[in-house]
Amino acid sequence: MSVFVTGTDTGVGKSLVSATLLAALGANGVRAVGMKPIASGCAATPAGWRNDDARLLAAHSAGDPPYALVNPYALRDAVAPHLAAAGMGVEIQLDPIAASFAALSTNAQCVVVEGVGGWAVPLSPRLMQADLVRALDLPVLLVVGLRLGCINHALLSARAIAADGQRLIGWVASCVDAQMARAQDNLATLRERLPAACLGVLPHAAAPDPRALAPHLHAAARVICAAAYPPAP
Repeated sequence: MSVFVTGTDTGVGKSLVSATLLAALGANGVRAVGMKPIASGCAATPAGWRNDDARLLAAHSAGDPPYALVNPYALRDAVAPHLAAAGMGVEIQLDPIAASFAALSTNAQCVVVEGVGGWAVPLSPRLMQADLVRALDLPVLLVVGLRLGCINHALLSARAIAADGQRLIGWVASCVDAQMARAQDNLATLRERLPAACLGVLPHAAAPDPRALAPHLHAAARVICAAAYPPAP
């Protein structure tokens, strides 16, 4: 089973969670590849526009997936994707993303698809991020950035995911604020109130290494593996 990783906001650690999940899946014997369909904030290179988050996912993927498949829409400006695309004279469409996803899936048991920003992000004048998740038919893993306001953002995100008809299979806490007051109390409240299980907590790290952090997401990897390979009746 593949999975779509979204967040309570931008800058909450989606890329680190996605890369760590790839490492955890690999440690569980699953051939997994990462995908960042839309990346805002890319640098010009001799090979074309490149995004650090997409490169991180590719680096922790099984095999050596082509960058063009990992990140079909590489957008220059670090702004909302529909604005970044318009600034390059491009309109984001679902078909190229679906084609890249299908190509990656031919050589992987699981594709970890990282979204852009938070859940309710416009992709074009016609599309919302939920349309992409619906088109790929993926369950959703929510990354909750542990910082002031996270309870409100998490509960609203979970409600929006459900309202859009998508399935939340779990959530991961990302300790983005090392100085957060009463972090454990916030975490306990999230565990009580979110309508899905907590599948891991990533600690704060100055120089995080997805492979070293992988044990923190073994529960998430097991949930994905169990969904992909359910026990025989």
